[in-house]
Amino acid sequence: MKLNTLSYKGYTARVDFDPEDGILIGRVLGLNDSISFHGETPAELIADFHAAIKHYLADCQATGRQPEKAASGKLMLRVPPEVHAAAAVKAEASGKSLNQWISEVLEEATHA
Repeated sequence: MKLNTLSYKGYTARVDFDPEDGILIGRVLGLNDSISFHGETPAELIADFHAAIKHYLADCQATGRQPEKAASGKLMLRVPPEVHAAAAVKAEASGKSLNQWISEVLEEATHA
């Protein structure tokens, strides 16, 4: 099954079909806060997604807390030394920093 996602105001949600209830359901990804929504049609689902995000942002403002974002842009990871070395060589060979090269590889992999 193909992964279906929606994006709005920097938030991404996964969409699934609930055969038991016969509705489309969505859940915003990458947050500690839980934001979910649903609809009987794609149009209803999208409208409810937008309303859920607007409600979340309004609630954050009303309670004085910072809205969560799915990612900060900083990625810390551990890889085997041989992978690190090979990536550093590839980056240098392409005339890029390791950070720039990895960023481009990840972007390509996630948009494939």
